[in-house]
Amino acid sequence: MQQPRRPSSFKMSYLKVAICITILTSIVTFSYVQKKTTSIPQKMFCKGTPATGSITPLEDNKTFIIAAYADKRQNGRSIVRLIGIVHYRDVQHLYCWFCCPSRKKIRISEAEIDVHSDRFDFPYGTTDLCCSEPEDCAPNYVSVHWSRHGKIDQMPQFEIKNRDTESLLMEFTVCISTMFGRFNNVLQLVQSIEMYKILGAKKVVIYKNSCSQLVEKVLEFYVTEGTVEVIPWPIQSYLSVSPYWHHKRAGKDIGYYGQITALNDCLYRNMYKSKYVLLNDIDEIILPVKYPDWGTMMRDLQRENPHSAVFLFENHIFPNSVFMPNDLFNTSSWNAVPGINILQHVLREPWRYTVFNLQKMIVDPRRVIQTSVHTVLKSYGSSFYVGSDVALIYHCRAPHRPNLPRESLIEDKTLWRYNKSLIGNVNRVLQHTVL
Repeated sequence: MQQPRRPSSFKMSYLKVAICITILTSIVTFSYVQKKTTSIPQKMFCKGTPATGSITPLEDNKTFIIAAYADKRQNGRSIVRLIGIVHYRDVQHLYCWFCCPSRKKIRISEAEIDVHSDRFDFPYGTTDLCCSEPEDCAPNYVSVHWSRHGKIDQMPQFEIKNRDTESLLMEFTVCISTMFGRFNNVLQLVQSIEMYKILGAKKVVIYKNSCSQLVEKVLEFYVTEGTVEVIPWPIQSYLSVSPYWHHKRAGKDIGYYGQITALNDCLYRNMYKSKYVLLNDIDEIILPVKYPDWGTMMRDLQRENPHSAVFLFENHIFPNSVFMPNDLFNTSSWNAVPGINILQHVLREPWRYTVFNLQKMIVDPRRVIQTSVHTVLKSYGSSFYVGSDVALIYHCRAPHRPNLPRESLIEDKTLWRYNKSLIGNVNRVLQHTVL
């Protein structure tokens, strides 16, 4: 049997009641949210403890924050990018808590968790935590929490760096990571830093895990001089670390003392301070062959490759077990200094075309998003491979092929072009620190 139709006036009344209920519910909900974000006294805002260490663990003990950086490169979208280390599987949700004291509000947004692809099977990996900035305030600090619920005054606060995008202070910065294993190669350390300075570096950033007292003295000299910035890197206090690059070599939490994390932090730390950033190890020198220094080299390379943000250089091994005569230069006083004298090692192993080349890089930091050790993972520009006729990596270390006879090695005395300046500069540093 068909139901009788209700009068239209009844439908209208029912609709009005429903609308009133919806509006009333919205008002109550809005009032609750407003009360939740504004009823906290002003003194409670931004009263958390500022993070002072280079590695800050969160309370979940599976998330470690290095630093926070403003990033406006994504089509004008303002985000905060936190460089961190997380457990790739166990950490699924994190939230950025932005303090807006002028509006007496706390803004919370969920972080996009982007674990870098070069994790090499270790459970912990370098991670970008990207959060949209609130539109109604310009926060100077951000906190990170595993939940939307908590007390911001109990969370560590991270200063949001890179607000100033205009003040380039230098042309070249060298990022070295990481110094570990009670590092004591004093002579090669000084020689490398002096070569960087000769070639154009204004600053060398070193992420220091451990070194000898003698190296500590040398670093203190360079810090006072203004050449070196030392970033303490006590990663073994939080994670079990491997001296190897792949998890299968040692079943630890993270590889190579968190080298990739340090390199990414160094990149962002110097993004608006340096026109170019070099990513290499302390026993490596990007050595121009065709040019006298990095400045003249990069001006030509950048002009010829305007869309390139990354310049890759071939790695060439100069075995530290094969010597040239020691009496070629007046450096006998160096014999008392621990470490390798690179001037004695100008024979290099032949190039192997069938083996992956562990190249190193000079990058435009403002166009790089994520980097690994030997290549950039994400960028806003292309990569350009620089031929060894233009420049190469002088890598003085233990031989890759120790059974090669001396006559199979290639004599390359490019380094000796800088003998006079290098010897004088090294002598000056050693006289102040070691000798």
